[in-house]
Amino acid sequence: MAAMENLNETSYILDRRTYSEDRGSSIDSNENAFDDMKQLINEEESGNKSSLPWASFNFINSIIGSGVIGIPYAFHEAGFFFGVFLLVFVAYITDYSLILMVKSGHISGKFSYQGIMEAAFGRPGYILLGVLQFFYPFIAMVSYNVVVGDTVTKVIIRLTGISQDSVFAKRHIIVLIATLLITVPLCLYRKISKLAKISFISLVCIGFILFSILIRIGTMSEIVPHHPNAWAFFNKDVIPAIGIMAFAFMCHHNTFLIYGSMENATEKRWEIVTHISILTSLVVALLFGIAGYATFTAFSQGDLLENYCWADDLMNFSRLLFSVQILLTYPIECFVTREVITNSFLRKDPNVPISERTHYLITLAIVGTTYFISISTDCLGVVLELNGVLAAVPLAYVLPAVSYLQLEEGHVLSVKKLPALVVVLFGITVAFLGVVFLIVDFNEVDTCSHGKVMDYCFNNVTNTSIY
Repeated sequence: MAAMENLNETSYILDRRTYSEDRGSSIDSNENAFDDMKQLINEEESGNKSSLPWASFNFINSIIGSGVIGIPYAFHEAGFFFGVFLLVFVAYITDYSLILMVKSGHISGKFSYQGIMEAAFGRPGYILLGVLQFFYPFIAMVSYNVVVGDTVTKVIIRLTGISQDSVFAKRHIIVLIATLLITVPLCLYRKISKLAKISFISLVCIGFILFSILIRIGTMSEIVPHHPNAWAFFNKDVIPAIGIMAFAFMCHHNTFLIYGSMENATEKRWEIVTHISILTSLVVALLFGIAGYATFTAFSQGDLLENYCWADDLMNFSRLLFSVQILLTYPIECFVTREVITNSFLRKDPNVPISERTHYLITLAIVGTTYFISISTDCLGVVLELNGVLAAVPLAYVLPAVSYLQLEEGHVLSVKKLPALVVVLFGITVAFLGVVFLIVDFNEVDTCSHGKVMDYCFNNVTNTSIY
């Protein structure tokens, strides 16, 4: 069972395995953090390799995570029908970029993300990867605080009956309490192995949430008002939608860990695992997106669970499960962020740990910073968009493809390199336009209905099962 418990896309763990000369980066053992997926694979298999179906399940588990909650909002941003097409397209590009990573590994003989970046661009490429590996989990922690503030507030009000004006019904207070009592104590652990066995539980939670959403389609769609642009084919906010989708499919940090765990690992067998994993994850994402959007259409929030009424006990239980998942995943992200800081700036010898005092100060600084950023916005959508365009898109599309272009022989415009060049241009365009969009339209993007009951719940007070 332990081998199934791999990190999802929100758990961006760096690989600290010391590779052999023909298998990895010369600096992997110096500047990377422990990866609990690697630990789980190693502990369970003890030298044995995973079968192709088992490797596929591990990869699926690493892809499906909290990002799927934002897919209905991405459909709203891009237009429902174009959004569905866009999700399929993003899944296809993700599939291709994962295959390119393993190709680059075989070309360079370095079977790690850090290794292929070092082989392609030397130290500057490695540093760039490290910067993105810092920002991805850091922004993810901000999004977790936003989710906890939104969901736990609703559950507390429902269970206790306290007024919405109560201090314990304020999201910044709830996040502060969760931070002090749960995330800080867990984040202060020095070994991630104490937190490793959670992601299979996370997958079960996601499954129950999807089940709840499907059950509530008919009930909720009856009270959600009609919107004139509900089923628009195309909306203008395509770039932010791609950012959210990229965040949901982000799994490239686990590529070589899964590949290395396969029996008879070859490029051909890896393609099969990748196709199966991405296709399965696409189906799950489509179910979330279509079911969520069909229920709330243009009223869909960045955090889909925000759309449900406060007195819906089924969805309150789903909110509670989602919050538990988030609170258990947060410390893993904190571990990654802390390791990037300590390994890049503070620790010269990877075998010599930093002092307890430094460990505590860095941890508290990270947790405190993410707390204050998270209470400055209550919109999960803008946080997902930011992480998508600034970190997920470069990590998922630009860097794998540009590494392949650099490592593969032949002219950059040659036939075999042309698809990779298209992926690079796609990623750069999305990242650049995404940043421009967030800057120009930030006031419009950073608006949502968190912290209050949706109007359609007020308009149906007689329906006590959902209000």
